[in-house]
Amino acid sequence: MKATLTAYIKKTATEIGFDAAGVAQADYLAEDAAFYKSWLESGCQAEMTYLERNQEKRLNPGLLVDGCKSVIVVLMNYFSESEQPSQAPKIAKYAFGSIDYHTIIKEKLLHLENGIIENFGADCFNSEQQHRFVDSAPVMERRWAQRAGLGWIGKNKLLINPEIGSFCFIGVLMINKELEYDEPVRDRCGSCTRCLDACPTKALTRQKGLISARCISYQTIEKKGEITEEIRPDLSGYVFGCDICQDVCPWNKKRAKVNCHSEFITVDEILRWGKNEWLTMKQEEFNRIFKNSALRRSGFQKLEENISYEYRKDT
Repeated sequence: MKATLTAYIKKTATEIGFDAAGVAQADYLAEDAAFYKSWLESGCQAEMTYLERNQEKRLNPGLLVDGCKSVIVVLMNYFSESEQPSQAPKIAKYAFGSIDYHTIIKEKLLHLENGIIENFGADCFNSEQQHRFVDSAPVMERRWAQRAGLGWIGKNKLLINPEIGSFCFIGVLMINKELEYDEPVRDRCGSCTRCLDACPTKALTRQKGLISARCISYQTIEKKGEITEEIRPDLSGYVFGCDICQDVCPWNKKRAKVNCHSEFITVDEILRWGKNEWLTMKQEEFNRIFKNSALRRSGFQKLEENISYEYRKDT
């Protein structure tokens, strides 16, 4: 039963459109507990107070989903070679698409779940609790992906898959069945420090992990209100997210492949708009063009302010 179900999950996941799938045993993440507590106590979460809640659930999937025995992890490559005009405000690649990745991956996870139920029974899942997760719950997605054999957590604090690099979304499905578990992938960053050296704000550290308050992605998306003044000179042109630590990674230079997913077609305006179009964009225009995009996460006002910090100084 375990082998049959595991094989079905991996085969169906790729047929649905995921680029990789792995399985980990759902147990307590003891190795992360002390570090996570220390990271929070150091204030590295900045204003993201939601990271302070549900700590035990974050470390123990059995507390998040009653009866959870296995964690299914899927990856979906979003790498794109599309480039914005040279003077345009920079948008992180994950937000190039017209549809928010949360929506796309949750729909595919539902498809996978329905297939499992149809072929192996409804008791595979706790029907009374949420068990599909995409970057929106107390789940350590990257750690589970590492434990499921899908890559390792690099010095840039992102999952690096040896076949497709780090430009990938992670989805998690928690199931109430024992499966055949994958072996974790060993760390392959070695002595390389290119991501640490390239980060213009020194948000990446060896000991503390990510210092969120210094991260360009945090400042341009998560932070409420104005971007911290000392960070503004180092935004490097980014107004939503940041790809610097990924762009310099040798694994991405060697292994990143252009995604083949029709769901990730780049918004035309991102490829066409230069500085002036972004500077003169109105609320109504933003709502129409990016109504289903990940750019909605920051909202129009925040994005407009970010563009002002980085570009109006030159006008």
